[in-house]
Amino acid sequence: MATTGRPRAMSGTIPSMESAAHESLQENTIIVVLGASGDLAKKKTYPALFGLYRMGFLPRDVKIVGYARTKMDNAEYHKRITSYIKVPEGDEEAKAKVDEFKSFSFYVSGGYEDSSSFENLNKFLEDIESKYQSKERNRLFYLALPPSVFIPVAQHLKEQCYSKDGKNRIIVEKPFGKDLESCRTLLSSLKQHWTEDETFRIDHYLGKEMVKNILVLRFANVALGAPWDKNSISNVQITFKEPFGTEGRGGYFDEFGIIRDILQNHLLQVLSILTMERPVSFSAEDIRDEKVKVLRAIPPIERNDTLLGQYVAANGKPGYLDDDTVPHNSVCPTYAATTLWINNPRWEGVPFILKAGKALNEAKVEVRIQFKDVTQGIFKDISRNELVIRIQPSEAVYLKLNTKTPGLNTRAIPTEMDLTYKRRFTEIKIPEAYEALILDALRGDHSNFVRDDELDVAWKIFTPILHWIDGKAGPAPRPVNYPYGSRGPKELDSFIAKYGYKRTVPEYTWPVMNVSNL
Repeated sequence: MATTGRPRAMSGTIPSMESAAHESLQENTIIVVLGASGDLAKKKTYPALFGLYRMGFLPRDVKIVGYARTKMDNAEYHKRITSYIKVPEGDEEAKAKVDEFKSFSFYVSGGYEDSSSFENLNKFLEDIESKYQSKERNRLFYLALPPSVFIPVAQHLKEQCYSKDGKNRIIVEKPFGKDLESCRTLLSSLKQHWTEDETFRIDHYLGKEMVKNILVLRFANVALGAPWDKNSISNVQITFKEPFGTEGRGGYFDEFGIIRDILQNHLLQVLSILTMERPVSFSAEDIRDEKVKVLRAIPPIERNDTLLGQYVAANGKPGYLDDDTVPHNSVCPTYAATTLWINNPRWEGVPFILKAGKALNEAKVEVRIQFKDVTQGIFKDISRNELVIRIQPSEAVYLKLNTKTPGLNTRAIPTEMDLTYKRRFTEIKIPEAYEALILDALRGDHSNFVRDDELDVAWKIFTPILHWIDGKAGPAPRPVNYPYGSRGPKELDSFIAKYGYKRTVPEYTWPVMNVSNL
């Protein structure tokens, strides 16, 4: 039998993705969570840190220090940071791990804009570090903060809390500005204090298992690589659906809208990975170079390539304008579909439709790649092939193809080759995106973080359409209404049809098809 010539355990490894050991923070490390009393820290950051601790991925003898304006004692702090950590009933080992997690988690209260507060934080950190056996002192700062305080906090951390005897890293959450100009202001202000190498800009979609899998699916499979261009692909849809509305957070949402919240970052990041050329290696800079290159080939979005919607009351649920925190005459879209075009030899003429909405009929994020029609002459009304990557929930990759009906009749019917993760990989727990990204930051791996020039070109694509929606380029457009709990605006079907999308024949049912009904 032929062999690969290497040990079995080594097959399939990607040497260029294995970060240099000297970049990894392995000991003498403090993780400082700024904004520790907020929702993001409570719901995402601390559960991710606990998950990494439980799996043994945090640095040896790590200490976690929370920092926020809120005054509270350690008991209240510990209650908050563990409130979203899921511990199965009767799991004594997990409860013990939670207690251990609390034992190395501390809290310091202080302001975000005054030097004395950060000097006090630094004294607390130095007191912890004074017990280290060696001189090395590493600090990872996680900014779970609103963008209004990014710049003063980044400045004070550099001036008052920067370690002189180790590595310093800063993790920044979106939004990175509201348009091209504000993004550039934010980037240049951060750069005055932190280098690009020290900065990790989180877009948590880049930490999702199925998004990370796109690179391997594309470049490790000849069968998928060959048809990955305009000659075989008719259209691509990247869809985000949420089954709930703003639920009292309308004031914040109304300031940003669905395009800034989802399309300009999360869905555009997915698009860049789907469409980039093969990188020289899977190292961080090689991947990000190719992402920037393909984004630069996308012109600003046109108004006639855009569909905007706003949900109204239905099915016993309130409409967007019924939210007391929303301005009564708001024209902020809660649904948007925009079509992007890539002017390069691989993708010219292929429409990429990005869709996102709140208060829809289900929770789902997926990529749907629809291939072109087969040559006419043999089959009548045959379904198109589709490759679907379901990012969440229930991670899956499936290929819709045509096959002969079982039995004595000869007829082509659509079916699918289905890789649903929970069925195929029964013993694997897929990590949360924040777990994966915090671990990458600890390892010094920038692959799944957003580079400054990437942000700049992303805002160039979206800023003109955002200024139109904001009323800065003439009257603001009024979004069409759609009922709470629906698929979205009724105009959606005709919108995607004009870009060549064809629905699968009505006889197709999933996950089981009864041939007797055909």
